[in-house]
Amino acid sequence: MNTLLRRYGGEHGLAVVPARVVTFARRHPIWADTTLTAALLLLFEAGNLLRLSGWAMFGVALTLPLALRRRAPVAVFAVISIVALVQWVADARTGADASLLIALYTVAASCDRRRTVYALAVVEVGVVLAIVRWTADGFRFGAFVGLSAMALTAAVLGANLRTRRRYLAALEERAQRLEREQQQQAELAVAAERSRIAREMHDIVTHNLSVMVALADAATMTVHSKPERSAAAMEQVSGTGRQALTEMRRFLGVLHEDEPDAARHPQPDLARLGALAEQVRAAGLPTTLTVQGDTRNVPPGAQLAVYRLAQEALTNTLKHAQPGAKARIRVRSSTDRLELSVVDDGRPRPIGIGERDEPRGGRGLAGMRERAAVYGGDVEAGPLPGGGWRVSALLHLIDPGGS
Repeated sequence: MNTLLRRYGGEHGLAVVPARVVTFARRHPIWADTTLTAALLLLFEAGNLLRLSGWAMFGVALTLPLALRRRAPVAVFAVISIVALVQWVADARTGADASLLIALYTVAASCDRRRTVYALAVVEVGVVLAIVRWTADGFRFGAFVGLSAMALTAAVLGANLRTRRRYLAALEERAQRLEREQQQQAELAVAAERSRIAREMHDIVTHNLSVMVALADAATMTVHSKPERSAAAMEQVSGTGRQALTEMRRFLGVLHEDEPDAARHPQPDLARLGALAEQVRAAGLPTTLTVQGDTRNVPPGAQLAVYRLAQEALTNTLKHAQPGAKARIRVRSSTDRLELSVVDDGRPRPIGIGERDEPRGGRGLAGMRERAAVYGGDVEAGPLPGGGWRVSALLHLIDPGGS
């Protein structure tokens, strides 16, 4: 009987059965259980079947239900138990009673603990009844211990299999959940990187093109009256274009770790605000810069964010303000925050024929707010009561959550 139990456990993964048989049993449980049933009939009832003994029907009735044991474990156990009781009443002895242990094992492997305990109790009652009727000297404690140990072993093996299945299912579910989370994080990282690239390219291209357009317009208007100023403006156009190409090359180089030029071109920081103000002054927008506080301990990412915010604000002034406007940049730094204010006094430029009325900062404002949100801040932009436009941003240099 123990040999049968070991073989049965092996079909679920124990090392006593070859791997191919285990795989076949898992994929085709009905065929595997039918084969097991036929083997038990040949093992326990071959002699009765050959002699056409009347007791053979009990062996067949005890064994045949095992073909459906994994599809309906409780029902199969109940049928075998009833047949075993009828066999006990008829005083028919057959070795096929071992089917009851296999049915008990299946219940323990497939059902919860409560049903397993109930099934074990039924088997124990059958053990007591069998010992009382079929033992010559009445109730024998040794026989009871031996048969009870076999029943308990079947239940424990089935319960262990059920626990292992649940554990493996939990591991598989966890692995699938982690895989989904990693995929979602990768998708979010890709979206964030695309947004960052779009912001950087927008700031670089839009600002430098706006400056170049303003310089080209100035050169066109002074080409006959003041050719020297026109030539200077065109030199500024050339310089701005080269600067734009340098920034784009630097930015694209950062995206590729093997780019040798990336390390030689650092990202813009607060020290570059003076050059930015000089650039827009050359484009015809008088700009002043005021920096308050110590900026040496400001993180490089926050410095890049403030530079890009100021660049976008000045670009909008160049695009939308009438000639003669002036701008002021003010940066205030403290230990826990960084404030930026860009104010101009220019009135909106009148809309020409075929032009669209786009609000200042309409496209870049979302990107500006995204930059500030990285540091737990925000950006406010809007017209001033006396004319002009104001862009203010606040960046927190210390994590608000205390980390």
